[in-house]
Amino acid sequence: MAEVAEQSRSTRSWGPFEPLREPSFATIWSSSVLANFGQLILGVGAAWEMTRLVSSPEMVALVQSALMLPLMLVAVPAGAAADMFDRRKVALAGLAFATLCAATLTTLSVLGLTSPWMLLGFCSLIGGGVALYGPAWQASVREQVSAEHLPAAVALGSISYNVARSFGPALGGVIILVAGAKSAFAVNAVCYLPLFVAFLFWRREPAPSRLPPERMDRAIVSGVRYVIHSPPVRTVLFRAFVYGLVGSAIAALTPIVARELLHGGAAVYGLLLGVFGAGAVGGAMLTGHVRARFKAEPAVSLSAAIMGLMTVVIGLSHHVVLTAAAMAAAGAAWMLAATLLNLGVQFSAPRWVTARALSLYQSALTGGAAFGAWVWGRMASDHGVGPALLVSGVALVLSPLIGLVLPMPDVSTVGTEPFESGAEPEVALALTLKSGPVVIEMDYEVDPAHARPFYDAMQNLQRMRKRNGAFDWSLARDIGDPAMWTERFLCPTWGDYLRLRSRFTHSDRALQEVARSFIRDGGQLRVRRKLERPFGSVRWRADAPDTGEEPVVNFAP
Repeated sequence: MAEVAEQSRSTRSWGPFEPLREPSFATIWSSSVLANFGQLILGVGAAWEMTRLVSSPEMVALVQSALMLPLMLVAVPAGAAADMFDRRKVALAGLAFATLCAATLTTLSVLGLTSPWMLLGFCSLIGGGVALYGPAWQASVREQVSAEHLPAAVALGSISYNVARSFGPALGGVIILVAGAKSAFAVNAVCYLPLFVAFLFWRREPAPSRLPPERMDRAIVSGVRYVIHSPPVRTVLFRAFVYGLVGSAIAALTPIVARELLHGGAAVYGLLLGVFGAGAVGGAMLTGHVRARFKAEPAVSLSAAIMGLMTVVIGLSHHVVLTAAAMAAAGAAWMLAATLLNLGVQFSAPRWVTARALSLYQSALTGGAAFGAWVWGRMASDHGVGPALLVSGVALVLSPLIGLVLPMPDVSTVGTEPFESGAEPEVALALTLKSGPVVIEMDYEVDPAHARPFYDAMQNLQRMRKRNGAFDWSLARDIGDPAMWTERFLCPTWGDYLRLRSRFTHSDRALQEVARSFIRDGGQLRVRRKLERPFGSVRWRADAPDTGEEPVVNFAP
């Protein structure tokens, strides 16, 4: 009976619309649907305006690159800002910038001053504002819904885009036909306003930090180092880049498909994007059921293969109905894989680095898509849109072979929850947050018969130390006493060491417990914390005045 009840709760938590019961998320999500309408109407208007200004398929495809490239370039510092500062304020800044740029583009368009490169430039600027907003919004989802609703909430984030994609392109096509591209640009600017207001009135309750925020450059480095030393996140990012690279042909070449393969106009273009978006909504809504029944690797691989087959069909078809059906199936497959990749990052990264990990994921996916859009646009210019789509489709079908070497991780949020690291360190020196470098040495007394398994456990611990902020990690064995091992690493400052301690998660604790389990009976773990090159802990001269800085003692969480 208990198992049935647990299964029932699990099913309810996977309900695709359960997170909308939580007011803050529901308000922001519904506003995001309208903002996504505006973004897609901008894309449709810019792409169609480009076909009016120039006849080159490569320039048309570059509209997609211009909208996506900022997501790669701006996302990483945006993610760092979202982890360092109030995510609500970061989101507001991004939305305000995007609105301002959209209004400027509208004004220039009304005055007849647009040119192909100016159009690409403003698409990039608007994309930059959206890129600043994106990581703050995605990372704040955890603060707006309960843990059991997080997978469904992430899927709803994708659905919000694709609900708009189902109708936005068709609406954009109507707006273009009735009033021209300048009206599409104006609608884009107006559609950001409700989301701005929703974030403005969201009463966020951030977890108070006992440490000041990192500098921007160090925050970016911390996020990159975490990804480098986290195999699950690193794998997801690589898979996302490849998926975006080989799968971006449809998004980049849909205007050319409508014009050259189907001999249609703006209405056909809007129809194709609409059915693609409708399929994507269905794919996002299936995410919970797919995760409940399949592991991540077969689900992502199957989605990529289906999308590849549909891309081949689109490249060969000259019939609107067949192409539309293939677009719908491709949309479902694309969104299912993209949502599963997103969840792979969300469930692998702890809270302190969630926005940065998501921004790097966004950079990987959109960077691959931006570069891929240029590749497929160039190929379409040289060989035709049909061959370009065929090559993209074959590459998608073959992409699951990567899973033989780099399979998708099967993870959950359980291990990424924060864990209090224990007693505060004893401090006798008058340290400040800038004091450093700080050297940490830990002595382990291990039975020599267990040397090999202990060494293997310490290699896992090494990755944990480095992704949390440690530098120059090393492990040494005493020549005179083979039972004694010394783990050594350093942090640039005392403040960095305190941040490292605050970043411990339950999975980190498990790695530490494994390493400590090798300490033989009667042995102890001895920890030494030292100030290397202790400038500031002593005066330069005996008669030098004291700086008056307050020491930072017992500041660790």
